[in-house]
Formats: sequence, C-alpha cells, structure tokens
Amino acid sequence: MIETPRLVLRQWRDKDIEPYCQLCADPEVMRYFPSVLTDQESADQIARFRELINQNGWGFWALELKQNHELIGMVGLHYQDSNSGLPNAPLLEIGWRLSAKYWGNGYAPEAARAALNYGFEHVVDGLGLAEIHAFTAGVNLPSQRVMEKIGMSNTGNDFLHPKLERDHWLAPHVLYSILK
Repeated sequence: MIETPRLVLRQWRDKDIEPYCQLCADPEVMRYFPSVLTDQESADQIARFRELINQNGWGFWALELKQNHELIGMVGLHYQDSNSGLPNAPLLEIGWRLSAKYWGNGYAPEAARAALNYGFEHVVDGLGLAEIHAFTAGVNLPSQRVMEKIGMSNTGNDFLHPKLERDHWLAPHVLYSILK
C-alpha cells in the first residue's frame, strides 16, 4: 500500500469490481481507448492486476480516495517486454485511469508521482532499467499534461500502437520518459 496526502494506492478488493466496471464502461473515461470495456473485461483486468501485484509487489493498483474510501480509478506500473511491439521495450510503463467525476482535482498527478517514486525506489534497478515510460494516443492531451506535471518529457519517439490498425484515429501515440 502506498499513501499520499489524499489517496491510497492498494491491492484490489472484490468490492472494487462494480465501480471499476462502471468507470471502464463510461465513454468519457474511455474516450482515448478503442472502446469501453464490458463488465467481464473489467473484472478480468482486475484479476490480472491482482495477480501481478501478488507476484511482484507492484502493478496497477486500485486508487482510493482517503476521505471516503471510494475507488476512483487505478494507477501504477507495468512491465512491457521486448515482444510488446512498443518502442524502447523492454520498459517499465506508468499509467492511470480515473473516474470522470474526479478529474481536475490533481488526483492523477498526485497518484502518478507516488507510483513513479515507488518505481524508482523499488522496481527499476531489479529490471535493469534506468527510466520509466508512459505512452498515450497523440490526441490525448489531458494525459500528456499529467505526464508533464510529474516531470516526464516527450521523447519525440512517436509510434503507431501495435494493437491498433494503422489508420485508426488512436493509433498515433507519443512516448514520454523520465530518468531515475
């Protein structure tokens, strides 16, 4: 568990499934993803998140608001191996997804900074890496602003996401990074 002044990054609980399903079914939240997720896809994602946290001690954590213990999203770290098709792989990725009703409160950068610090203190050396990356669709300016707020820089190494058709409007991606 990781705590910030307003947030808790923690392992997933069964009670998180319903609010996470709602979050991932929200077209506004999923605007820069190819589609919303079904409840089953969201539940499967939580199962993978749990498993990786249990295996590694880190991953994409549930993001809880301290004041009311409400799940407001997820944030964390994910290892992308050399088979991912991503530039610079293997790499350690940082990512986040928050419920739309919590946007604009500074929660994403606060949580991402905590995950970034954890990554640099406990993860990168064990993977033989010296930096953490983030990537998003080139049109996802809000996420790019979060990346910049936590000290990341655009690498200029734009790419087409390997899991999307080349002409898909979300295929062009930007890659950000920060050194330890």
